Amino acid sequence: METGKVVRLERITNRESGNIVIIPMDHGISIGPVKGLVNLSDIVNKVAAGGANAVLMQKGMVAHGHRGYGRDIGVDRPHERIDLVGPDPNDKVLVCTVEEALKVGADAVSVHINIGSETEANQLQKLGHVAERCNEWSMPSSP
Repeated sequence: METGKVVRLERITNRESGNIVIIPMDHGISIGPVKGLVNLSDIVNKVAAGGANAVLMQKGMVAHGHRGYGRDIGVDRPHERIDLVGPDPNDKVLVCTVEEALKVGADAVSVHINIGSETEANQLQKLGHVAERCNEWSMPSSP
């Protein structure tokens, strides 16, 4: 495994247990405002205190969730979700590139696809492109 990928995975892995706990905070895009997700840095503090290693955020959330203090958590180098629900909830649209995720300090990216949807082939093609870019930049990824 490439050094960059190893380093990124280590930042979001509990070294004692080897476990990775990622808390998704990206649902506001698809379901609207989520009750309780108002002050992102406060929520991230609570998530870090609870033992999570990373948070999953959509593009734009990172600047509001970055704490700059306390126990390190993946929001400081976020696990960034780079897809988005469009007019068709079964068709995900890429809204961030791997390069943009790297620029905001992401340790990994995530792509959601809907297997069995009418747009499955297109989504798989996008996933392949993202995986290729992740390999190019030694970025961990998860479908």
